[in-house]
Amino acid sequence: MLEKIIQNNLTLSIIIRKDYQKQGIEFFTNDEDSQQLGYMNRPKDYVIPPHRHNLVKRDVHLTQEVLFIKSGKVRVDFFDNQQLYIKSTILYPGDVILLSDGGHGFKMLEESEMIEVKQGPYCGEQDKVRFDAINDNDVKF
Repeated sequence: MLEKIIQNNLTLSIIIRKDYQKQGIEFFTNDEDSQQLGYMNRPKDYVIPPHRHNLVKRDVHLTQEVLFIKSGKVRVDFFDNQQLYIKSTILYPGDVILLSDGGHGFKMLEESEMIEVKQGPYCGEQDKVRFDAINDNDVKF
């Protein structure tokens, strides 16, 4: 299954659930997005020819993250760009999430392992604005 979290025509997140399956290749992001997220399902003996990528200057204005949930159970809380809480969802092992805009916070509901991929170089604390988490009693799914 594929889920998109959209608020006021702004895609905050794309979630590819563990059970998502389709033949061929599909990209869920637009060509102009600074982080590209796609899915491939290829048959045995399918060949992707060897290649390398050219040096192309890109302007990245917003850090976007992709998380792969390796184990555990993780609650993701979504916020708009004004730091207003929107809703939450739960991620499970095998799920993949692209955090493309807005704000987000996490609560580990079980011991969890995640792999994170994002653009670099990392700019430390100037890379983000921190704000208060929501209270567990205010969570909406």
